Amino acid sequence: MSETNSALTSFTLNGKAETFSPIAGERLSEMLRERSGCRDIKIGCNAGDCGACSVLLDGDVVCACLTPAQQVEGRTVETLNGLHSYDVIAQDLAESFLNHGAAQCGICTPGMIVSAVALLRENKAPNEENVKDALGGVLCRCTGYRKIIDAVLDTTHPAPAEDSGYIGQSIRRLDGQRKVSGLDMFGDDVAPSGTDEIFVIRSPYPTATFTLGDLEQYINNNSSISTILTAKDIPGENTFGVIPDFQDQPVFAEAQTRFRGEAVAAIVAKPEFIRDFDPETFPIIWNEKNAVQSVEAAQASEAPLLHKERSNNQLCGGFVQCGDAERSLKDADFTVEGRFQSGFVEHGYIEPEAGFAEVINGRIEVHACTQAPVMDLEALEIILGMDQSQIRIVPTSVGGGFGSKLDISLQPILALATLKTGKPVRLTYSRTESMQSTTKRHPSDITLKIGANADGKIQGFDFLGLFDTGAYASWGPTVANRVPVHASGPYKISDYRAVSKGIHTNNPPSGAFRGFGVPQSAIAQESLFDVLAKKIGMDALEFRILNALENNQPTVCGQVFSQGVGIKKCLEALRPAWNEQHTLAKRFNTKNDVLKRGVGLASGWYGCGNTSLPNPSTIKCGIRKDGTVVLHQGAMDIGQGANTVITQVFATALGISTSKIELVGADTDITPDAGKTSASRQTFVSGNAARLSGEALRASILQHLNGGVNSKLKFGKGMIEAKDQETVHILDLSRLDADYEGYVLRAEETYDPPTLPLDENGQGSPYAQFGYAAQMVIVEVDTELGTVKPLKFIAAHDVGRAINPVLVEGQIHGGIAQGMGMALMEEYIPGRTENLHDYLIPTVGDIPPIDTIIIEEPDAHGPYGAKGLGEHVLVPTAPAILNAIYNATGARITKVPATPSRVRQAIKVIHDG
Repeated sequence: MSETNSALTSFTLNGKAETFSPIAGERLSEMLRERSGCRDIKIGCNAGDCGACSVLLDGDVVCACLTPAQQVEGRTVETLNGLHSYDVIAQDLAESFLNHGAAQCGICTPGMIVSAVALLRENKAPNEENVKDALGGVLCRCTGYRKIIDAVLDTTHPAPAEDSGYIGQSIRRLDGQRKVSGLDMFGDDVAPSGTDEIFVIRSPYPTATFTLGDLEQYINNNSSISTILTAKDIPGENTFGVIPDFQDQPVFAEAQTRFRGEAVAAIVAKPEFIRDFDPETFPIIWNEKNAVQSVEAAQASEAPLLHKERSNNQLCGGFVQCGDAERSLKDADFTVEGRFQSGFVEHGYIEPEAGFAEVINGRIEVHACTQAPVMDLEALEIILGMDQSQIRIVPTSVGGGFGSKLDISLQPILALATLKTGKPVRLTYSRTESMQSTTKRHPSDITLKIGANADGKIQGFDFLGLFDTGAYASWGPTVANRVPVHASGPYKISDYRAVSKGIHTNNPPSGAFRGFGVPQSAIAQESLFDVLAKKIGMDALEFRILNALENNQPTVCGQVFSQGVGIKKCLEALRPAWNEQHTLAKRFNTKNDVLKRGVGLASGWYGCGNTSLPNPSTIKCGIRKDGTVVLHQGAMDIGQGANTVITQVFATALGISTSKIELVGADTDITPDAGKTSASRQTFVSGNAARLSGEALRASILQHLNGGVNSKLKFGKGMIEAKDQETVHILDLSRLDADYEGYVLRAEETYDPPTLPLDENGQGSPYAQFGYAAQMVIVEVDTELGTVKPLKFIAAHDVGRAINPVLVEGQIHGGIAQGMGMALMEEYIPGRTENLHDYLIPTVGDIPPIDTIIIEEPDAHGPYGAKGLGEHVLVPTAPAILNAIYNATGARITKVPATPSRVRQAIKVIHDG
């Protein structure tokens, strides 16, 4: 066991003297977080890769996770929360971050602001390169960095004047102040110091059988262990999943594991035991088995079945067909075809899975980072064999999710541990553990053939997509169903056939990741569109504009939208930049032999919400006797801005400033189910529920006052005033009876998008609305090294109505950054790239300027015309980059990421050929 160092360490922390006796080898981050309460120091990797734990040590930026606690003897340590209380530069930065929307999920914000403070103390007028250098050690997965750069360069910009916050206004994030001051509480921040911790025993092999030894004896030999959990401790069903008919993943494997990192047991013990625990001492015997780790191997005739009931290791499939694709392709004047592949992509959120659980008055309460609290509740009901009334999910702030935190991970382990021990417990995944055990973007293997007539009209489209869904189902069925609907892109195609299959392998489960398979299909479709346009002799942009969907034209599912189809406007908005940048690239290339520039574009669409399934959200609101308006908003904000946007919609409907609204966040005890944060549904679906709720509350007020529908409301202390033309009505709230929650007036409304099931040919109405996007990028390729450097993006996105334009821009920037990572550098290889050092995500130095063009083509179903956005952004980015590489070099990259070795090899093949 660790022993306390007898020597005392004295230092100054945020202006105050502190003295501790550090444990031998203790990290500064652990000492400050657990004994000084500095939970504003965030832990993303414990390896110095992410920079979230950055603090100032005698004014210099250091990673607290790499700094031994003893090294601060006699020195000065500053953290964000302390700086925010006394340092003018930090305070100015906080205001600027709020002004620019530079803090999204907020997990990296402490590291960013601390690093920026160090820069601005030395250089009061830095340029962009100075800022990039200063922030280069801090990773962000949400913002795309551009807003952060702007915030550091523009700290003197005054805060905007307070406004109503109605739709269309770029108000600051309503939850932003806690993020920029370091007070936001994430999954690892809520447990009291000293709480029992959990260590999960995981499979070191892709598949293996195992035998557990004498666990009782092991516990008896270690007094610090409270208990050990295995499958035998599960009182309900040892299974979970996100789709009822496909729940197939055990909390703890029972006899055989199916992927590297799968849980088989968990030790609950005192923190000092967990700190020094050696997994090699745990009594378990492993017997590695032959694994299938590719779709080809899994579908071989001799391949073992991962799940006996799923023949040929096929989980599911999807299918959409209209017209006769085979005949059309035979009759087409031009045809092109190709095979496109992508690998695993890791979500890379800076906050690993973390949480805390305890038993309160006989009920289990789980505090954890999640995208879907009610889904967590439903899963625990099954696993624990308990009624939902005995379980409470209290989400913490979420440090990024992007789809993976839709699936449960540590929630059942936390619940089982506190249930068995009766004591509070906490669990935080290590970075390696997170990357081993949680879901990934589906690897894809796509073959596609497209035809066109001489006039450029598309004639025939035949798509086959094989997706590696990993060991368990997760969101595999959703990907398989969504891809055939979207594989056409937002184009008019009369003769179409698309087939998809999800195949099990002994790889980590593939799940939801911003786009649900659509980014993979877009790579194939948009790459071949460029090839086809060139073959016809058409400009690539004009080819897309010619074939773009318009109002009153059927999609490949036969769905007809009479309004709201904005893809042509997105494409046309790129035309000036497209023409200009092609000219500039040609001019550059005539003067340079090694460096070549290219311009590429791609478009995309995305259906908001579930595919042909119920997808309701409920929003509740009320007014207290004192006149306080309360909004119960259960849509998880994982950085995208749901807390702000949904409040803006509600405020507009009710007729009250957002600053006058008290927001109650997600909590399964007190907040109705606003559905999961996924599929770009919250602005659309929960936004509509908020609109309906606001309208219902307003109607109730006006009914009490007998006021006209156009009355202007004014909320005061204990009263509401309604001005109807020249007549003023006063409602004295003290005269109304309060209900069990203290509300004298209340409303609760639900919205569920109108959709229709798909028939056997995939015909129907899968989504009530689509969002549309078109992006272009200029890249510079070093033809000798194979490196690709994006120089600028121009992104046009149809959002229906921009509820908050600054947040719209932030989502566009962040999605482009993730799409760029997928295109150029991100490649998760099980067993090899299980940390943020070997697995590369874009840094602040990688992201070029991004020009955003907001297109507003209102949607009939959206709240005030708004459409979802989050998923759409990532769809066109990778194919636009691949098309730009081709434009620059003539090399067509068909497998992502387009690493330097792959790009160099493709160029070499062309030159040698």
